[in-house]
Amino acid sequence: MRVDTPPDVPSHLLENPERHITRAGRFLRRWSLDELPQLWNIAITHDLSVVGPRPALRNQNDLIALRDLSGANDLRPGLTGWAQVNGRDELDTERKAAFDGEYVRRVGFLFDCRCVLRTIGVVLRADGVR
Repeated sequence: MRVDTPPDVPSHLLENPERHITRAGRFLRRWSLDELPQLWNIAITHDLSVVGPRPALRNQNDLIALRDLSGANDLRPGLTGWAQVNGRDELDTERKAAFDGEYVRRVGFLFDCRCVLRTIGVVLRADGVR
């Protein structure tokens, strides 16, 4: 992102997101390489799991409130999740929260494996990236 990009605003909510993304940033985002530093949070600090609801931004109060209703905010956030493999940036808040709620109901080793396998396909096809 360029230096003059508004802080704490998801890229899909920017007025003209293409204006704020650098060429290198576009490449990193397309192939999800911008997520690699989060491996530190998984392996070292344990603030993040591999699979779980993606962390919401502080200003996404509507998403946080909907996740509270389903219990999704009670789980450790993840690098990937059910909402990410079902639409990623293209999901509106209600659908994203619904997928997070479904994850809460179905959480388990096999379902996490399904999320990881689908994540690989989504990343390789660059599905849902805006």
